[in-house]
Amino acid sequence: MALELRQQLKLSQQLVMTPQLQQAIKLLQLSRLELVESIQQELMENPLLEEVLEEEKGDRQIADDDHAPKVGGEDTAIEKELIKNAEWDDYLGDFASTPVQSHIRETEIPEDGMAFDARLSSKPSLEGHLDWQMRLSKFTPKELAIGEAICGSLDSSGYLSATAGELAHMTGTTPEEVEATLYKVQRLDPVGVAARNPRECLLVQMEVLGLTEDPILVELVSEHLEDLEGRRYKPLVKKLKITMEQLKIYLDTIQTLDPLPGASFGSSDPIYVSPDAFIYKYGEDFIILLNEEGLPRLQLSSMYLEDFIPKGDKERDYIQDKKRSAEWLMKSLYQRQRTLYKVLESIVRFQRGFFEEGVTKLRPLILKDVADDISMHESTVSRITSNKYAATPHGIFELKFFFNSSLELDDGSTVGSESVKATIRQLIASEDPRKPISDEAIADILKERLQINIARRTVAKYRTAMDIASSSKRKDMF
Repeated sequence: MALELRQQLKLSQQLVMTPQLQQAIKLLQLSRLELVESIQQELMENPLLEEVLEEEKGDRQIADDDHAPKVGGEDTAIEKELIKNAEWDDYLGDFASTPVQSHIRETEIPEDGMAFDARLSSKPSLEGHLDWQMRLSKFTPKELAIGEAICGSLDSSGYLSATAGELAHMTGTTPEEVEATLYKVQRLDPVGVAARNPRECLLVQMEVLGLTEDPILVELVSEHLEDLEGRRYKPLVKKLKITMEQLKIYLDTIQTLDPLPGASFGSSDPIYVSPDAFIYKYGEDFIILLNEEGLPRLQLSSMYLEDFIPKGDKERDYIQDKKRSAEWLMKSLYQRQRTLYKVLESIVRFQRGFFEEGVTKLRPLILKDVADDISMHESTVSRITSNKYAATPHGIFELKFFFNSSLELDDGSTVGSESVKATIRQLIASEDPRKPISDEAIADILKERLQINIARRTVAKYRTAMDIASSSKRKDMF
């Protein structure tokens, strides 16, 4: 079969996402902090985009009132002429790109130009805390090198994640020298750091506290930690030939020890949620207020639009392109806020019982319900509810929280799974610690009180999702 070139016409349809459409979709799913960062990045890259400051707006209004009797056209012309011909280097002074008094600035204290929060000391790290102690202790240079390798091999809980052989290979020493240095490091503050397992960590702390003289306590830690964790107390009492009261004393002593010595030096800082909207109850209605604090208010730069004269086609095309980009960004931001408001209105309509009484009245809801209610696509609702939070009369919740599956009642109606979880949490919180409620008993209570058709394995699944232990592990033997 011979190969040949041929021309033919073909008619087809395809979906092409323009860069502007991609930007609008991206803005929908950004969180509040990510949105602010994205706007700030666009402000840096687009010269036709500028932020409207409230102070400038107020000053401009006062200036207009002061000069009201004067002829506006003449003042405006003079102001434009001053902007064009001003000596900006003289005006900016020390903030110019080539400061005149740079030799004076070099002699100033560095902290004078720093923000207040930049002057605060950072949270000490576990590695730095141990290194400080080793240099103040009687560590030889070789032990310091081994100690630094040990500190660099610790995980977030303070446990050693490398073997003695690996550390010896890293430092060019022997495993015996590593073990000797490790013995000294484990007795620094926090005691038990650099242990290889919880058993070793607790034994080191017991040695430092002088608790190793009791053989039963040592045996409990060294051989029966798994039994203590599983609350298998009766076999321990029989094997160690002690009473339950004596075992409780030993458990109280063990609980004073710290199994995670490095956790207090974690480098992770708490993350505070800034809600995207506030929902208040006013009379019989709920008011939705979008949180626009910190979001820059954008406008087109008047200097480029009115005073800038392009010198060629390239400059003119560049200005037009940046203008279209700025206008599209402002339009996309408006559309994002409008969509968020419409979705919140729909959620309030569907979940009015939650806003009135709390989590126990949360109804089953899916994305399609809201999408049909506000005449939008389901994917749009999914994007706008991602990483968004709302401050309600019952606390701050992620918008995804209001969407939950349903469980069928005996009368044919449905109830939200989050409501069932809240009821299970309340039942377990009010139970007798000596006689915890089993999953099967919880299922029977839900069927009796709420007429919910729920199986025992479903209760166990919800309990596990809420990080609640089983009834055998919740039981208090004392």
